[in-house]
Amino acid sequence: MGNNLTLEKSKLNSMRKLIYGINLTLDGCCDHTKGGGYEDVHEYFTDFMREGDLLVYGRITYELMVPFWPNVARNQSMDEVANEFARVFDSKDKLVFSRTLETAEDEKTRIVRTNLRDEIIKLKQQEGRNILLGGVDLPSQLIEMGLVDEFHFVIQPIIAGAGRRLFDRTNLVETLDLQLVESKVLKSGCVALHYVK
Repeated sequence: MGNNLTLEKSKLNSMRKLIYGINLTLDGCCDHTKGGGYEDVHEYFTDFMREGDLLVYGRITYELMVPFWPNVARNQSMDEVANEFARVFDSKDKLVFSRTLETAEDEKTRIVRTNLRDEIIKLKQQEGRNILLGGVDLPSQLIEMGLVDEFHFVIQPIIAGAGRRLFDRTNLVETLDLQLVESKVLKSGCVALHYVK
């Protein structure tokens, strides 16, 4: 019995991690139109993306990101930092959970309509690097299911005063206690916080 438990724990530890990353204002607003376009935040999330090999989104976030960033990657139409973010973003495989999206804008994207929980568990058990998660609604569902392993919050020095708040529609059975493993003050005054479960 003890050996089976040790084997099970070892298997869980060797699974791919599902890691959530998002920008927020000081008052918890996650509306992308309310924040600032900080160069060092793009650098932070470029490094964040390099740690994974799969990006997971819902339809709304996917449509905010694609085709915009792949076009920037192709045309190199922004500043050096944003162009690098675009190149890294464009190089990653993407998975979109959607019941309404008919086709993907980019050949590196797969649309999934199956059970969210089952699909994520299957992905976590496959070989590979970290699975990176973005958006608001889909991450909220996965947090409720207990499937998100790590969190990267970048807090911008802005009080939005309006807009959607992160987790305002999330219903946790119990409080989720997190451990801060890294904090970093960026040149812009944004603060990057890395938490694990």
